[in-house]
Amino acid sequence: MPVISNHMPTAELQALDAAHHMHPFTAGGELAAKGARVITRAEGVWLTDSDGNRILDGMAGLWCVNIGYGRHELADVAARQMRELPYYNTFFQTTHVPAIALADKLAELAPGDLNNVFFAGSGSEANDTNLRMVRTYWALKGKPEKSIIISRKNAYHGSSVGSGSLGGMSGMHAQGGMPIPGIAHINQPNWWAEGGDMSPEDFGLARARELEEAIDRLGEKKVAAFIAEPIQGAGGVIVPPDSYWPEIQRICDEREILLIADEVICGFGRTGNWFGSHTVGWRPHIMTIAKGLSSGYQPIGGSIVCDEVASVIAGAEFNHGYTYSGHPVAAAVALENLRILEEEKVVDHVLDVAAPYLWEKWQTLTDHPMVGEARMVGLMGSLALTPDKAARAPFAAEAGTVGYLCRERCFANNLVMRHVGDRMIIAPPLVITPDEIDILIERAWKALDEGMAAAKEQGLFQPAPRA
Repeated sequence: MPVISNHMPTAELQALDAAHHMHPFTAGGELAAKGARVITRAEGVWLTDSDGNRILDGMAGLWCVNIGYGRHELADVAARQMRELPYYNTFFQTTHVPAIALADKLAELAPGDLNNVFFAGSGSEANDTNLRMVRTYWALKGKPEKSIIISRKNAYHGSSVGSGSLGGMSGMHAQGGMPIPGIAHINQPNWWAEGGDMSPEDFGLARARELEEAIDRLGEKKVAAFIAEPIQGAGGVIVPPDSYWPEIQRICDEREILLIADEVICGFGRTGNWFGSHTVGWRPHIMTIAKGLSSGYQPIGGSIVCDEVASVIAGAEFNHGYTYSGHPVAAAVALENLRILEEEKVVDHVLDVAAPYLWEKWQTLTDHPMVGEARMVGLMGSLALTPDKAARAPFAAEAGTVGYLCRERCFANNLVMRHVGDRMIIAPPLVITPDEIDILIERAWKALDEGMAAAKEQGLFQPAPRA
């Protein structure tokens, strides 16, 4: 099939987009005035826009295109499945081969006794499922009062009302009546921004023990679960101190609290293991999956559930589900994606080649006068921007002002790198090569230079006064 390369001029496409397309997490009026960037093609780690610019995608789409763009095998599988069985539901005691095969494969890949899969269409839907599942589990166990889920501030677990409430993004909670009742939040383990004079080890323990304090305050008999990302992704690639996760595990084990690992970003090789839970060394009862499950080629998500929780849920009718749970085309594409990850040893490439090389190069960015900290786990990394490295000082300007300047300079230099507040973050496709990493670092350094120059020109390169 020929590639369609002819299209309207960029300005006309932008005008049509502004007239009819409502974008996620976007101020529509501002975007309409500026004009959206129109992506027309992609191959490997590279995007091409409507003006012919070739852009290195340092964010793998939205943390999801793990095997890279342009894998025709997934298109072939999708077409074959569409011809054979384009859709059927998994309600009413019915199933189909792609859902069966994918659930079986995920049970094989997942650690421990995580052997059961409830499919959804996205990570947001899967976390809504988890919210209902853990409450139903405790109710069926004769403890309906165990219904509160504890999460963390600045966590991201989706953008629906339920999953957005589970997350701890204050900007999201300011709109639409969130968080809903029955959800509590503790502080995040962000030592760079919040650790003060504490050592990372002491800070990690202190932040983990906030979970214990919350359980005591709310009452153990009322707390159902704790949900967390192994590495906070959308919150800015926040890597907890090494002391954090062992203490979280101890608390959940001792307090009869279910542990939900949100693996939407960390899963399927991103951290150098199949799942981030392995990387940080904890044992969840439920794992939320999406994104890398299909490398973004089809919308699909799910919850991988331990035998104990699944067996209790199976004892009654679970009045929950989605039209597209286990969609046959999405499931078939996800299976092919997992085959490629496995047979081409993509996770090994991350662990042995790409992650060590990127980390070596990423650390050099701390030589930049505006970079105070470089962190990385696998192929997800962050840079903390600061006007005063020694003091770990934030900028006097509103958080994110300088980060946005740097993000714009990344785009101008044909690099997709995201900002979260004044942290710059990356999560490139897992297939990125050392040569492509060199290009990424070169463009990142140039964007930092230009971002700092813009900040100085606008009088923004000033530390906030000490509290």
